[in-house]
Amino acid sequence: MSLSSAQYDLSFKILLIGDSGVGKSSLLVSFVSNSLEDISPTIGVDFKIKQLIVGGKRLKLTIWDTAGQERFRTLTSSYYRGAQGIILVYDVTRRDTFTSLLDIWAKEVERYSTNQDCVKMLIGNKVDKDAERFVSKEEGVSLAKELGCLFYECSATTLENVHQCFEELSLKFVLLSKIMEVPSLVEEGSTIVTKNLLKPKSEDHTTTMDSCCS
Repeated sequence: MSLSSAQYDLSFKILLIGDSGVGKSSLLVSFVSNSLEDISPTIGVDFKIKQLIVGGKRLKLTIWDTAGQERFRTLTSSYYRGAQGIILVYDVTRRDTFTSLLDIWAKEVERYSTNQDCVKMLIGNKVDKDAERFVSKEEGVSLAKELGCLFYECSATTLENVHQCFEELSLKFVLLSKIMEVPSLVEEGSTIVTKNLLKPKSEDHTTTMDSCCS
C-alpha cells in the first residue's frame, strides 16, 4: 500500500548488503513484523516499508533486501543509488562472511553509492549461536571503526538488538537532517509536516534507545 507524504515527516532509503545466508531477510522481517518466518533466499531484490517515530519525527523507511549471490551483483548495484543508509551484515559463525565485507562489500559501497552523506552500519548477526562463534565482538568493533560504521551485534531469531539497530540508524538520519544542512539525507519528495496528525501504532514508537557499540 502506498503512503502519502502526509503520513510521515521524513522518508529514507536503506540498503541491506552482505553474503548470502547471513540473515539479511530475517533481520528485515523481524524488524518489520516483530516475528520470524521461514524465509527463502532472496532472488534479486525485495523491499519492505516500516513507519516509526524517532527523535519526534515520523519516519518512513523503505528497506531494500539484496541477494548476496555473485550472479545478482550487476542487478543489485543499481539499488545503491540514492540510499541514505547502508547496512553491511555478516554471520558471526561464518568467518568468510566477515572477511568478504572488506574484500567485496565495502568496495561495492565505494563504487556504487551515490550519496556522500550515506550513514553506514555494520551488523554481526546470529549471536544466539554464540557457542559457534568465529568472529569476536572486538573484531566487529574494529572493522566498524575502519569502515566508519555504526556497529551492533544482534539475532534475528531471538530479536536481540534488532529494533535497536534500525532505530539507531534512524536517529542518525534525524539528527543529521533536522536542520536540513544535509539535504542528500532526505529522500526527494519527502515533506516536513507540522500539523497534528495521527501517530503510527504504539509498538512502532521509539521511546528508548540503546547506544551502539563503537
